[in-house]
Formats: sequence, C-alpha cells, structure tokens
Amino acid sequence: MKDQIAQIQKQALQEIEKVEDQKELAEIKVKYTGKKGELTKALRGMGELKPEERPAIGKLVNELRDKLEEEFAKKEKELQEKELQKRLETENIDVTEPSKKTTLGSIHPITQTIKEVEEIFLGMGYQIADGPEVEKTFYNFDQLNAPEDHPSRDIQDTFYITDEIILRSQTSPVQARVMETQKPPIKIICPGTVYRSDTIDATHSPVFHQVEGLVIDKNIAMTDLKGTLEMFAKKCLGENTKIRFRPHHFPFTEPSAEADVSCFVCGGKGCKVCKGEGWIELLGCGMVHPNVLRNCGIDPKQYSGFAFGFGVERIAMAKFGIEDMRLLFENDIRFLKQF
Repeated sequence: MKDQIAQIQKQALQEIEKVEDQKELAEIKVKYTGKKGELTKALRGMGELKPEERPAIGKLVNELRDKLEEEFAKKEKELQEKELQKRLETENIDVTEPSKKTTLGSIHPITQTIKEVEEIFLGMGYQIADGPEVEKTFYNFDQLNAPEDHPSRDIQDTFYITDEIILRSQTSPVQARVMETQKPPIKIICPGTVYRSDTIDATHSPVFHQVEGLVIDKNIAMTDLKGTLEMFAKKCLGENTKIRFRPHHFPFTEPSAEADVSCFVCGGKGCKVCKGEGWIELLGCGMVHPNVLRNCGIDPKQYSGFAFGFGVERIAMAKFGIEDMRLLFENDIRFLKQF
C-alpha cells in the first residue's frame, strides 16, 4: 500500500510539473484529489489492510493530499502570472490612436425655455410651485371661479377621467392649492404640463406646457402686474421689447387682459412673423378675482393680487424662430441638434 501511495505521489508531481494551462491543471486536480480520484481509491482500499496498519496508511494519504493541494496552488499561481505576462507582451495599446466619438445630446428647447423662465422669476423673488397633473375639477374650475356652463368645462375641451377627475387643462390649480395652504404674501410661478382636447396643427397640441404666476399681498395693483411682465419680456425676449394690454375676460381674474409683446423680429414695424401688426400675443393676465380669494380662504378686503399664464411653446417658438409647434414634439434629431 505504501508503494502505491508513493507511486501516486511521483506520478502526480510529474504531471503537475508538465502542465501548461489552467484547464489542464484543473483536470489533473480532479484526477488525483476528486471524489473519484486516485487518493479516494487508495482510502477505499484500506479495508483490506490489518487494523493496526490503517492509521499509518491513512496518515500517509492525508499528508499526500495536503502536499498535492499545495502544489496545485503553487502551479495555479505560476500559470496565472505567465498568462498575465503573455497578455502584457501581446496586447499593446496605442495611446495615440483617436478615441471613439461620442455623440452628446442637447437640452430640448422647451426645457431650455422653462429653465430660463424659472431663472428670471427666481431673480425677482418668486418661488416655484408644483402640483398634480391628474387633477380634481374642484381645483381646476370651481376654486377658480369657472361656472358650470363655462366652455372650458366642455368635454370637447377637457380630458375627463371621471366627472370629478380630469387631466388638468391649466396650471392654475396649483395656485389654488397654494392659496389654500399658505398665507399671504404669496409669490409663485407654476411651470408644468397641461392637457386640452385640441387638434394637432402648427399652433395647437393636446399636450403642451404652461408657466403661470401668482402674487398675493396687500396693495397689489395692475401697475405691479404690468411692471412685472415688462421686466420678464425684456429679460426673455430682449431689452427693446415692449408690452401692451388688451381688455379680455377670464373667470379667474377681474379686470383681465391679453398681453402682447412687440415683435422680436421687426421691432414693431410689421413683418410676416407678426402678420404685419408689429405685436405678438404672449399671455393672459389680470387681477385675481375676489371670489377666487374668498374660495381659498383669503380676505379680498385685506389682500389683492395678480395672475398671469403663458404657453412655453409659444415663448420657445418666439425665441428660436420656430414656425410649427409640431417640430417641438416630433423628436427629429436633425431639428433638435440645432439647439
């Protein structure tokens, strides 16, 4: 039995010495130390020995197993080092070769416009407020003084989920929610996505973006509104931009107005962009209706305020000279990479 163990040791060490790769080494390891390997066979043959001989033979087998495990580990480390050295010698990297070009995207013109608008109003001391896009009709209409027969409530204009839940048609509900939970003074803008049942064309989309503003405090007047919008227009569209008000009607405000800006292309002289009028319609605005203040728990005898709202797409089209709104939503890379 001792001769058999010595023969196993000699043969195993010779095979370990000659091995050239790790796969072959693994096979040899299984051959000698695996469950069905030579050492296991030797241990099973101990049943034929005399009882007094078994401890010595068992000790020899275990010592050989430890020795082989040590040799296998040494050989594995040696093979790994050889493989690494071979790779270092053959896998050369040319650091002077040009790298692969990576194509970087750009910020979407709508996002650019929203960020610019936010920066302008943050600079004037406004805060940014946000609210849900799936909104209650209570906040979208009732709190904003829109009667039940108002055209904006019609199913042809608004996306209804239930009779009381809609996709918001404006960001004004955010203003109502803020007025309910925050005491004056209030000075916020509400940028966000809105939804209306419009047919897609060059100037309309069922999904678009708005920025609405709200100021509530003591002694707020129409002059504050006009001064604010003039400053915004100059910052956003150019220092020479002028603004004018035209009488209008909104249930949310009284008095109400449409605000136009002087054409940023011709400076008010008249061109195809402004259709020869010299002015471009920009937004709706007005003094917050007393009913809205009362609905939201604010005393109209102590406080007054103004509100305004405009479509981000309209601002973006004006800033970048875009004539068709659909270009902003089609995600044509040839169009977007210009920005």
